[in-house]
Amino acid sequence: MSLRLFADHCVPTSIVQALRESEHEVFALRHHIPVNSPDPQVIDTAQQFESILISLNGDFSDLVAYPPNNYRGIISIQLRNHPEIIPSLIVRLLGFLVSHPEIEYYAGKLLLVEVHRIRIRQ
Repeated sequence: MSLRLFADHCVPTSIVQALRESEHEVFALRHHIPVNSPDPQVIDTAQQFESILISLNGDFSDLVAYPPNNYRGIISIQLRNHPEIIPSLIVRLLGFLVSHPEIEYYAGKLLLVEVHRIRIRQ
């Protein structure tokens, strides 16, 4: 089963491409709203698309500003200005998505994707 994801403008093309090659439906922000849209509009648009938001923007990792319970899911890629780890992050993320293929699993959760682990906050 494929997941519906809404990719923030900061998500590298290689991650979006890998998700699509794994047969996930990925909406790219730049095709739907201006790339300089404020964060609330970004996450609201993800909700309108009934999608999980995927972003590198650390603001979406703020549990106070964006409580996971209010959303269909947030995936925060922890790149930390090290683009050389993107291939490892892709492997970690895709492996997790394969083992959790139902979109309902992600509702109310924030996933912090790192090279060696995925932390889940609710």
